[in-house]
Amino acid sequence: MSSPSTPHRITLLTQADCSLCEHAKQVLAKVGADHPLTITEIDLTSEEGMRLGAEAGVLFAPGILLDSEPFSYGRLSERRLRRSLQAATPSPTNTPTH
Repeated sequence: MSSPSTPHRITLLTQADCSLCEHAKQVLAKVGADHPLTITEIDLTSEEGMRLGAEAGVLFAPGILLDSEPFSYGRLSERRLRRSLQAATPSPTNTPTH
């Protein structure tokens, strides 16, 4: 879980000539304007990409890992990502003052 100032870690598994990968990058750029994100892009055909993809159950690009956990593959839903980031970010607790 991240605090409001700690960026969420996004791992983006991509392939060359992938229109859905380009879409995912655009969504991440938009969402990144509202939520702190650290994005690492890894080629799905690389050794590390194949390992991460297999561990996360990514069947095709783009694959998204959110804070090292499988999130999605294929077309990235901006709404679903925003909801997940909002749910993972703790809200400030109301502390009574004396």
